[in-house]
Amino acid sequence: MSHLLLSTVIIGCLSALFAVQVSAVEAPEIKLWPGAVPGDEQFQAPAPKTETKPPAPSDTLRIALVTEPSLTLYRAPADKTNGTTVLICPGGGYNILAWDKEGVEIASWLNTLGVTAAVLKYRVPRRNKDTPHAAPLQDAQRGLRLLRQHAEEWGINPKAIGILGFSAGGHLSVMAGVSWGETTYPKQDAADYLSCRPDFLIPIYPAYLGDEKQAGPLSPLIQVSKETPPVFIAVTHDDALRGVNAALYYIELKKSGVLAELHIYTKGGHGYGMRPTTNPVHTWPQRCEEWLRALNFIPAK
Repeated sequence: MSHLLLSTVIIGCLSALFAVQVSAVEAPEIKLWPGAVPGDEQFQAPAPKTETKPPAPSDTLRIALVTEPSLTLYRAPADKTNGTTVLICPGGGYNILAWDKEGVEIASWLNTLGVTAAVLKYRVPRRNKDTPHAAPLQDAQRGLRLLRQHAEEWGINPKAIGILGFSAGGHLSVMAGVSWGETTYPKQDAADYLSCRPDFLIPIYPAYLGDEKQAGPLSPLIQVSKETPPVFIAVTHDDALRGVNAALYYIELKKSGVLAELHIYTKGGHGYGMRPTTNPVHTWPQRCEEWLRALNFIPAK
């Protein structure tokens, strides 16, 4: 059985466990790149490692090797769809992808809001230790362009495509929001003549926005401008220095006149996705829904 097919089977089992509706018809997987993956010619792939046993409710499926990046598309129900679409970037330190907890389950929630979701299977593990986001950023930019290219076919509003990510995926979302004007790979086809600017950003417990061991400035890679898309951020005070770094990011957004909302909850740590906890941080999806309605990305109730 191929690695791709094995992942699909595992995800189907986990979907039943977490009451997430998934099927091969409703969630097609679409390759990002028409040919060779740009920049991966010298990558020496380690032996693939994927958790195959059904996890406990507190665990998650981890995909540890991606050499063929893809989108898995979850279209909103026809009677609810509003055209807004979100590219979802699971976290995992740029070494693995927390596929169900920070991907498939998030797509299911967005579908209940009438939002189409595409889970990004970006390249892991790290290709470059100094800039671990570089290859994933290429994948994210390509994913955003493909969503716009297929907007009519997939029922997508090309002016309402956002990006949401957790931890490293949150960092990737932030980088997509500040790097959309950069050329990160050679044009492959007609899709690459379209914009890769997200219309909104939703970084959840984003990592790597600054030094996570010693309080300091925001990472110099995060160059916020007035062209940066609107941002919703959720993080906790007890998540190392990620709350501090999120606050520094918010300050730069405010300085540049970018619409932004920041929630720093007292407790919750890191890696909770949207699963219920005993801490108020598990209410971040409700706050995010309110924010999306306030910005008219989804209709008012």
